[in-house]
Amino acid sequence: MGEKKGWGSTVLGWFIVQDENAAGEAPSGGSADQAPSGAPGESQAAPAFFQTPPPSAPGGRVDFEAVFEAAGIDAEERDRVAKAIELLASLPADTPTPVKKQIVEASLKAFGVPLEKIIEGGVGEIQSLEGYIRAGAVDTQKVLEESNERIRKYEEEIQHIRTVMEQRVQEQQAVAASCNARKLEVQRMLEFFGQEEVARVVKASPRLHDPSSQSPSTT
Repeated sequence: MGEKKGWGSTVLGWFIVQDENAAGEAPSGGSADQAPSGAPGESQAAPAFFQTPPPSAPGGRVDFEAVFEAAGIDAEERDRVAKAIELLASLPADTPTPVKKQIVEASLKAFGVPLEKIIEGGVGEIQSLEGYIRAGAVDTQKVLEESNERIRKYEEEIQHIRTVMEQRVQEQQAVAASCNARKLEVQRMLEFFGQEEVARVVKASPRLHDPSSQSPSTT
């Protein structure tokens, strides 16, 4: 068990957990997604994992083959890793780990596949996936910042529009109140001359409108 933990700690930063028995525990020196300073394959700034731009992941669906290819992992390397994964998955679950290791290593040796190449390819895939996660996180953060800035500007514009609307309503209310007050003053003056006299002048005038001749819908 001590050997297994020691082996796990040598690749800390490539693996999410140290070993199968510590799947629910964070590795010593850092959390499950934060390797300690100096761990292989990890740094404060993400290294350049990709030789060509990695593919997008619409709907969260990752094209792993395209990601690995963008990271410079050729088809032969990917095939070796895939075969090792399939071989390990085909073994009975209750097979002791040391026996599994012997079977897998013997099978790979029989196929002429160096163990070092399998490990190199596997670590390369993990590093490329970590780089893919980081690149996506950086891009997502950029989108969030740009979107929040656009939302802020839209909110400011909306607030400005609402202010203009409120001011316009207040102005119209003031106009109506002022005009109605003036109308009352003029009405009191017209009442002085009498309703019949006012009606006669209105009917005779080419530019005045006789309220009694208008339909209710237009009044």
